[in-house]
Amino acid sequence: MSVARGRSGQLDVTIAGTVRALRDLMFGGTPPAEMPQNARMGRIFGIHPVPAGVTHRTTMFEIFFDLVFVFALTRVITFMAGSPSAVTLAQGLLLLLLLLYSWSPYIWVGNLVRPDVGPVRAVTLVAMAAIFVAALVLPDAWQQSPELFDAPLTLALAYVVGRAVQLVILFWASATNPPLRSTLRFFAVPVVLGWVPLIIGALLGGAAQTALWTVAFLLNIGGARIASTFRPWQLRSVDHFSERFGLVLIIALGESLISAGAGPRAMAPVGSALVAALLGLTCTVCLWWLYFDRLASAAREAVSNVPGERRARVAGDAYGLAHATLIIGAIYVALGIEEVIAQLTEESAHPGRLGWEAATALYGGAALYLLSRLVFRRLTVGAVYPTQIVAGLLPLAVLPIGRSVPPLTALTVLTALLVGVTWFERRLDGRAERPDPAQPRLS
Repeated sequence: MSVARGRSGQLDVTIAGTVRALRDLMFGGTPPAEMPQNARMGRIFGIHPVPAGVTHRTTMFEIFFDLVFVFALTRVITFMAGSPSAVTLAQGLLLLLLLLYSWSPYIWVGNLVRPDVGPVRAVTLVAMAAIFVAALVLPDAWQQSPELFDAPLTLALAYVVGRAVQLVILFWASATNPPLRSTLRFFAVPVVLGWVPLIIGALLGGAAQTALWTVAFLLNIGGARIASTFRPWQLRSVDHFSERFGLVLIIALGESLISAGAGPRAMAPVGSALVAALLGLTCTVCLWWLYFDRLASAAREAVSNVPGERRARVAGDAYGLAHATLIIGAIYVALGIEEVIAQLTEESAHPGRLGWEAATALYGGAALYLLSRLVFRRLTVGAVYPTQIVAGLLPLAVLPIGRSVPPLTALTVLTALLVGVTWFERRLDGRAERPDPAQPRLS
């Protein structure tokens, strides 16, 4: 009997060790019993999500997720470049808005719980697969077909899966967090209601699809604003929040440049088209410089200094609103560059001039980027000068010139303008950092 008891004890020790190893693998080495009481969250079959810390930074898994998401954004360029028109540009804008405002809640997810550990990682992979499927069918977003799951319906269902995953994770994380659960009750209702016009629009197609998908977007953005007004989202790590948005912007700039340089074209750029590609690279470098050189770090520090619950509201407004339009502006600039290269390598429908569709994307996208940057600066750093607003409006002022000159000339004009704005901003920042000689220095 003593031998049997000894074997039983050894078996218990072995099972306990196995369970402990699995638990450590699931929770990154942090047993749930050792978590602070206020950091414990809901559980699924006894498993807790791992809370993100105050010093949490963006993980490699989140960057991998964002790469798939940005791939979907660049597929919108393919959609708009297929047959550029006023309708296509507007539909592309709608797709970009739907994608961007379906992605931003994943920032809050990663700020609340570790997305690279346990069940959160598993369900996030489901969302990643849904985004990838959406990206594949995006170029045919308005193309009806006799198949049961045509491109519009597949896109709508993939979007629904991605949003549903967000709600599952957030509700799980809020099981023992009443303020967050209160926010989610406001947030979830319009999100779920937005799925109805999205699916119906995919089934109807045409103008009805555009109208109903617009309603779906308004329900989503309106619900998010109402929820954050009544109960702000909880922001744990400003570094993670700002870093994640900045990484997506820089990935979008890089991927958009690749999309513009390659595109769905059969011929490689040669001669004047190669010059256009280099000008496009210069434009992208200027867009990067205008945000990442000084503004990104100054904005992060400014948000970190905002006290209490107001910090989450300021961060949500600055990054959630202004960053979305920054990315949209960069994508439209990429579309314009692609159209310039296409007209220099293929037979153009507008020989000898750029055409208003491509000019609107090129110059309008640059203006949107510059003005969105000023909105972001105003919401974070606070200082915006009238001369900066004038500089942001300059691309719109020269748009009539851009649409009436040869493609390479139009891109050269925009490149010179962006280089000038970048130089001006550098001088402005230098003057702001220069100490006032009339003020005594603190020793």
